[in-house]
Amino acid sequence: MSEDGDFVIGGAFSIHHKLYTVIYNYTTKPESPRCTGSFNSRVLRFFRAMIFAIEEINNSTELLPGIKLGYEIHDSCVSVPVAVHVAFQLSNGQDPVFYKDSNCSQTGMVMAVIGDSGSTPSISIARTIGSFNVPLVSPFATCACLSDKKQFPTFFRTIPSDQFQADALAKLVKHFGWTWIGAVYSDSDYGNFGMSSFLAVAQKEGICVEYTEAFFRTDPHSKIQRIADVIRRSTAMVIVAFTASGDMSVLLEELALEPSPPRQWIGSEGWVTDPLLMGYSFCAGAIGVAIQKSVIPGLRDFLLDLSPTEVADSPVLTEFWEDAFNCSLKKSKYDNLGKRECDGTEDIKTLENPYTETSQLRVTNMVYKAVYAVAHAIHNAMCKERNLNFECDKHFRLESKQVFTELKKVNFSQNGYPVSFDANGDPVAFYELVNWQKRESGSIDLITVGYYDGSLSKGQELHIYRNITWVKHGTEIPVSVCSETCPLGTRKVLQKGKPICCYDCIPCPEGEISNKTDSPDCFTCPSEFWSNAQRDACFPKPVEFLSFDELLAIILATFSGFGACLAIITGIIFFRHRTTPIVRANNSELSFLLLFSLTLCFLCSLTFIGAPSEWSCMLRHTAFGIIFVLCISCVLGKTVVVLMAFKATLPGSNAMKWFGPPQQRMTVVFFTFIQVLICTVWLVLSPPFPIKNLTTYKEKIILECALGSVVGFWAVLGYIGLLANNSQ
Repeated sequence: MSEDGDFVIGGAFSIHHKLYTVIYNYTTKPESPRCTGSFNSRVLRFFRAMIFAIEEINNSTELLPGIKLGYEIHDSCVSVPVAVHVAFQLSNGQDPVFYKDSNCSQTGMVMAVIGDSGSTPSISIARTIGSFNVPLVSPFATCACLSDKKQFPTFFRTIPSDQFQADALAKLVKHFGWTWIGAVYSDSDYGNFGMSSFLAVAQKEGICVEYTEAFFRTDPHSKIQRIADVIRRSTAMVIVAFTASGDMSVLLEELALEPSPPRQWIGSEGWVTDPLLMGYSFCAGAIGVAIQKSVIPGLRDFLLDLSPTEVADSPVLTEFWEDAFNCSLKKSKYDNLGKRECDGTEDIKTLENPYTETSQLRVTNMVYKAVYAVAHAIHNAMCKERNLNFECDKHFRLESKQVFTELKKVNFSQNGYPVSFDANGDPVAFYELVNWQKRESGSIDLITVGYYDGSLSKGQELHIYRNITWVKHGTEIPVSVCSETCPLGTRKVLQKGKPICCYDCIPCPEGEISNKTDSPDCFTCPSEFWSNAQRDACFPKPVEFLSFDELLAIILATFSGFGACLAIITGIIFFRHRTTPIVRANNSELSFLLLFSLTLCFLCSLTFIGAPSEWSCMLRHTAFGIIFVLCISCVLGKTVVVLMAFKATLPGSNAMKWFGPPQQRMTVVFFTFIQVLICTVWLVLSPPFPIKNLTTYKEKIILECALGSVVGFWAVLGYIGLLANNSQ
């Protein structure tokens, strides 16, 4: 479809999806490649939107005044051979002869090309026309590879790069907690590069992929069937589909033959907004990223303004009309297919078709903006402002290289939508999040539920502001994990030979906890803390010591009190009978001192009951050592007195003279003073102190007294042993 003009804008769209193949015998000249297969009325809307934008510009008094833009639009049918053929046709121009005169007009020369619908044909076209500095502005080619200015210096696009789309899809999957997914993608530049970018981002987000399957619409049926079986047998609830619309249609058609268990589809912009695919009800609840919805005033009226004459004059419109109304126009090549003849009652205004669906203009607006971008570039290259008005010279020898240079600089708004390109020829990334929501009637509506804005700071790009309807018309977010979330008190242990998202949950051992779900490790509690039974929190260890209310302490205190009472009672009896010969013979002074020290010895055991403190620890060991030495000294003194008494019976012996009461007292004081001295040195240098014993029992703390200086302790005990041995 073409129209003459002062400057021509080329167009390439995939209205059909297959290349008509012919086997040549090389005896005749090969025909030009042509397209066949089903007719895509949605792409026809893109086709016509380009014409609408050009006519709108031609009627404008501000943009390119006095200049008429023409167009030359071709069908590339998603085929590289056809795309290359189209690129050469657009580069050659339409003049039947070569002009050598430098002053001649270049009427009909293509200044820029709008298209293609897919990344692979766009790559082919960009490589071909880029050699002639003809810019290609694509409204729908999203492959991140096209941002490489070394390979595609003249490529621009009004749709964001798949690098942003991959990031948006990965963040969407992560947002809903899905860590176990399946992935299918088109075996094309769009799908291969897009899925590669998605998998790279997904790996960083901790998302595991159960399977990845690539396919193309022209693949053998056995391959499509195998991929459908993989989906049916998979355990992943969520499937990310990075596919073109035509490829997705083939896969869904196969799945519809034997529906798989419910699956939550996550779609790329290549198919998720295609109304033709919304007839597959088992995909209801699908969510994905889409180009921003827009409004183009006057476009719907233009699309519906098709007269029978205009339709009959255009093979493309004729095919659309016959396909939409299932009838045959007169003198049509479809007469022999048995269709009824169109009788003129067909009303396009009542037609429900992707061509007439203008409530969800998305990619159409990308086409519209692409045309205006080229028009602004041409305007900036050849028009000058004079007296607040623009004047354009239609005879100006404009070259495509100048249009290419000006395209880098364009920055304007059309219908409220900004248009500009960065250094890579890409626009600012902005996507809507859309959801397939089923009506009560069974039809599916495309509802916007959020957005992704690539210009926002990291972590703030994704926003969801509306309720989402999930698979099977559910209201709860479906779960898609390889292993259930490990609860508190457990840790993850990876399953051998499986991705990191597949793991077992192992309880934490005693003394360790995990206080968050899916914890990779258990953490040891601090030394004075211990894990609870659930292993999800640390609590202070119970502190134990010999308290007065315990049975052992009660028994010890009872025996201690009983022994002290016996010693006191004995002392009272001795005191009352102190004048009797038997008491006097037992050395009453040492006996009373012995009974007193025995009383203290019994009472000294009470210092070992209760929580240890600095004073009680020092008192326990030193008081016992001193009191016990006092007791042994008394026994030793009484023993020496007895020995001296036996020696005093020998003739001429005066032993008792040298060991009388004063000497006995001095002996007791001397021996006791030595122990006091030892204890004093011990307390000064390294006294006993209270400690928390954390090693004997892991789950509790034992309060006890440390010896301080071990030498001091053994010196005290050694001295006691020495006196005890001599007292025998």
